[in-house]
Amino acid sequence: MEMQQIRYFLAVCDQGTITHAAQLTYVSQPSLTQAIKKLEEEMGGALFTRTRSGCELTPLGRMVEANLRKIYRDLQATKAEAIRFTRLNTIPFRIGLMTTIGAQRLSPCLAWYQQEYPNIELELIVDSEASLLKQLDSGLLDLVISAPTQLPAPPYHSTLLYEERYVVVFSPSHRFCQLQKVGLKEIQAEPYLDRLNCELREDLKCICQNQEINLYASYRSNSEEWILQMVKAGMGVALMPEYSLPKQAADISYRYLADPEISRQVYAIHTHQASTKAELKALVKYIVMSA
Repeated sequence: MEMQQIRYFLAVCDQGTITHAAQLTYVSQPSLTQAIKKLEEEMGGALFTRTRSGCELTPLGRMVEANLRKIYRDLQATKAEAIRFTRLNTIPFRIGLMTTIGAQRLSPCLAWYQQEYPNIELELIVDSEASLLKQLDSGLLDLVISAPTQLPAPPYHSTLLYEERYVVVFSPSHRFCQLQKVGLKEIQAEPYLDRLNCELREDLKCICQNQEINLYASYRSNSEEWILQMVKAGMGVALMPEYSLPKQAADISYRYLADPEISRQVYAIHTHQASTKAELKALVKYIVMSA
């Protein structure tokens, strides 16, 4: 059994499809499929059932998954220690960022961290919260920064990093520039750009229903960048977390949302094993202090 086979197996478990697993592990689909087949031969049976929607674990696959995850986590810990020794104490540190977490608030913290800890090699992975938590559990990540609507249960540990308010984003020529704040009732008269990845999307729907507000989505996208580009083009207005906006952008204007104000809390999420790492503690502490 090779460690790459275990890595590919866990990637398929977490991603649910061969295609997404191959993208995550930076390998071709035929190579990943062949590695899984070899692992199945060694295990004595099929580990996945292939369906039109993806891959599902067989009873044998479910039985071996926990042990293979432990083997891979132990390997990652050993590998980190080896790198620490062979690279004169250089340490790899992998951070998962939920897709809607903006760079404006965290970039200065990472810049400070790089200066204070030059022996740390940072790797940033942007993905959905569900996918990041699976990668965290598999040992592929050391830390996840997310804005969960509900804190994950143990064995995950969550530390509040900061809170950010939602703002109404529009082009500089928009009539909202004349206002101090913008309410939901004023937005309903505008073409609305719907962010499909917004973690508060369902909460916003409930608020609108309670206040009898109809936000008609003229456009929808799961990409924050595309939403911003459509705002710049004057195609409509959007609701976004304030730190997801480019700092001092001349072609984007915003006002804080009012009636009601909406905010979210951003957390650092990690496992108990990772909580003992000094480099993780230092980064989390600095982000909290700089809030």
